[in-house]
Amino acid sequence: MNIQEYFTRISYNESHKHADLQTLTVIFQHHIQAIPFENLSMHCGESIELDLQSTYNKIVRKKRGGWCLESNHLLFWALQELGYDVCLLGGNSYEPAERAYTAEINHILLKVVIKGNSYIVDAAFGGAYQAWKPLMLISGKDQPQIPGIFRFTEDNGSWYFEKVKRKHYIPEQSVPFTDTPELGNIRKIYTFTLKPRHINDFQELNTYLQVSPDNILQKKSICTLQTTEGLYALVGWTFTEMKYNYMEDVDLVQITTLTDEEVEKTLKDKFNIVLENKLVP
Repeated sequence: MNIQEYFTRISYNESHKHADLQTLTVIFQHHIQAIPFENLSMHCGESIELDLQSTYNKIVRKKRGGWCLESNHLLFWALQELGYDVCLLGGNSYEPAERAYTAEINHILLKVVIKGNSYIVDAAFGGAYQAWKPLMLISGKDQPQIPGIFRFTEDNGSWYFEKVKRKHYIPEQSVPFTDTPELGNIRKIYTFTLKPRHINDFQELNTYLQVSPDNILQKKSICTLQTTEGLYALVGWTFTEMKYNYMEDVDLVQITTLTDEEVEKTLKDKFNIVLENKLVP
């Protein structure tokens, strides 16, 4: 495994002499714009091994993406190689349908400490809840970014991560503005504690997500990638292109339903992914 090869994969060719916030931010942005959040292996009959070499070969050499356990683990390795003070944390994501956080940890994220300040670095939540920059770990402070306003709140050692929602403009719809049905304008994303984790703590989760029929990753083939303006998302046969802040506090959402042939072409053209095995969306 070679850091230069990773940099080529994410098209990063700037200096990395200093393990500072500026370098971290640029590497992070290259990572999320090059490496899709995707679970396509599960829908191609491939198993996902949770070890660094397998993840490296898949994402760096085969130019695939990965889900949080893979993508954030790879970023963890890269930041360690560059001399950052970084550790893995475990998160419980919010289930809007249940109006509750999952009982078990089902997400991996990173904490990076720079000059005494802690930052949350998460390159693999995917979709519209993906931050574009590291977020300072501070309770109750709004942190505006292009995708929206993010914030953490801390309560008795538990941290809660959320985003202020924006309206969606979908040109094909007769009603000009739509919003997600969840009440209010805050979208809860996940909760976590600052207990450091090891990748082996997630082995059981990695297996469970691949065999449990009732989780969203089993039910839907997902591939999302951040762009310079917004994001691309392919869920099943539905391709969505989002542009952030198309109008003030409104995101433009364009939705297309694809054929099987178009799915393959879209993966190549928009996500730079060529699968070895046949995808069943």
